[in-house]
Amino acid sequence: MLVVALIAGGAGGLAGGMLGSGGEPEAPPEQEGPVMNEPPPEAPERDPDTIAGVAQRVSPSVVSLRSAGGRVGASGSGFVIEGDYVVTNDHVSSPLEEDGIVVEYSDGKFSLASIVGSDPSSDLAVLELEDPNDVEPLPFGDSEEAIVGDEVIAIGAPLGLTGTVTQGIISAVDRPVSSDEGESQFFAIQTDAAINPGNSGGPLVDVQGRVIGVNSMIVTMGGGFMGEQQGGNIGLGFAIPSTEAEEVVNRMIDHGETAYADLGVTYDTESPVVGAVLAEDRDAVESGGPADEAGLEPGDVIVSFDGQRVNSHGELQAMVRDRAPGEEVELEYERDGDRESVTVTLGSDED
Repeated sequence: MLVVALIAGGAGGLAGGMLGSGGEPEAPPEQEGPVMNEPPPEAPERDPDTIAGVAQRVSPSVVSLRSAGGRVGASGSGFVIEGDYVVTNDHVSSPLEEDGIVVEYSDGKFSLASIVGSDPSSDLAVLELEDPNDVEPLPFGDSEEAIVGDEVIAIGAPLGLTGTVTQGIISAVDRPVSSDEGESQFFAIQTDAAINPGNSGGPLVDVQGRVIGVNSMIVTMGGGFMGEQQGGNIGLGFAIPSTEAEEVVNRMIDHGETAYADLGVTYDTESPVVGAVLAEDRDAVESGGPADEAGLEPGDVIVSFDGQRVNSHGELQAMVRDRAPGEEVELEYERDGDRESVTVTLGSDED
């Protein structure tokens, strides 16, 4: 599990997408692209399939977030989806909530917004606009179809510079990452598209303008929070995959909260042992919880989750939260030098 920095004030967006592939001549006409904004009438015309064309049509639906009272310096980015909701990062919206949130569009118009739902573990939040602008909602693409080398575009407000567009490729997929404070863990899309503080919450779009990721974290040479030091892009940015983001966003819109799978354990976060080490405390395995029902005990080391090797507690947390409560999975764990296998029925973190 790679520990990286949230880009409070904004995490750069990487746009994950797939270039059109060769095939039958009639195939492209059969594939309808997303409905996008018309480019500004004063702008030179560009083909909609070019980077410039995508940027022209997507940018009006990308917004910047700031404090309504001006007392909070943090800011970030977001994007409009169906229903005039705005998707952003939890680490962007949470510091702004008490002071009030202002959402600003690329044309200078703005609206107050309130938080519909937020989730630190996925680092996602949904806002409801008080006075929405007339822009086309950005559609979610299928991040599971994205592969290394696909061209992507990041749009956001790094360092407060609204409407900034950067281009790159997908460098890796299913990269397990954890924020440096440990609240957020997920399997990310990695990109080399330039993202910096202020890009957080912005969209990562493909060359058809579909959102395949929500920009969230970067690695910096200093290794610390973006708000604590001057740090920036070194070609290692991470976005929440659209398949996960869309599911979490829909749950927040419908219910205002999310429920994730849970093992009911406490980890020894300081242990150098490879695997997810359960703490030695008597209460490390929740009484009556999923792990307890399966026979796990304090001090056990979980080394495999449903056939996947587990290298750390952070990696296991990302694996667990990728499943739904009630799912049955096979765990392998070590105790006193012996390896055992057991089936666990995952619980819910809301129980």
